[in-house]
Amino acid sequence: MAESASYVPTDRTVPTRSRDRAAYDHETVHAILDAGYVCHLGFVRDGAPVVLPTLYGRVEDRLYVHGSTGSRPLRMAGAAKDPGLPVCVTVTHVDGLVLARSAFHHSINYRSVVVHGVAYEVIDEAEKRAALDALVDHVLPGRAADSRPANAKELAATALIRLDLREVSAKTRTGGPNDEPEDLSLPYWSGVLPVSPVYGTPIPADDLAPGLPAPAYLAAR
Repeated sequence: MAESASYVPTDRTVPTRSRDRAAYDHETVHAILDAGYVCHLGFVRDGAPVVLPTLYGRVEDRLYVHGSTGSRPLRMAGAAKDPGLPVCVTVTHVDGLVLARSAFHHSINYRSVVVHGVAYEVIDEAEKRAALDALVDHVLPGRAADSRPANAKELAATALIRLDLREVSAKTRTGGPNDEPEDLSLPYWSGVLPVSPVYGTPIPADDLAPGLPAPAYLAAR
């Protein structure tokens, strides 16, 4: 699909508040997903909600969520291939702490994506290998080709679920605080404290061969 296309809003993806902050275009949604590392996978088990943090990767209009063959959602998705496992997946980035003059108007600047849909266990071996490569490259682009691929035993011990990106929305907040006009003269500092991820210096493994340099894709971070 072209990056200029958009997902169709639904009752579940239109926010009840601050609708002007919502976006449905592929470019915005995909950029937010691609910038994250951990998603939160929500589903219902025995009538109770469950939310689990886990790794994910995107391949075009599909999300792949990682787990072991013994994990709860993977077992449920595999046991319910038709109609599958209804899930909700969220990804959120915090970009700034918004400090207002009043406690009521304190907020955060953020980027988020919410995906609703039905997840299915990935059974096809070729798709599974491609999805695992996508998960590794999602964490660090270029790493999949620079590591040993999963062998048959490891592949059998790893499970993935696939979620098509169809019912999707992004939501963002930017800018400063929204103070009330009557509060502007109050003697309290007001503004934004930016928040951003910082990568440290790579730490080689204790058993790394001496003299083996850090790969370029790692040094670039």
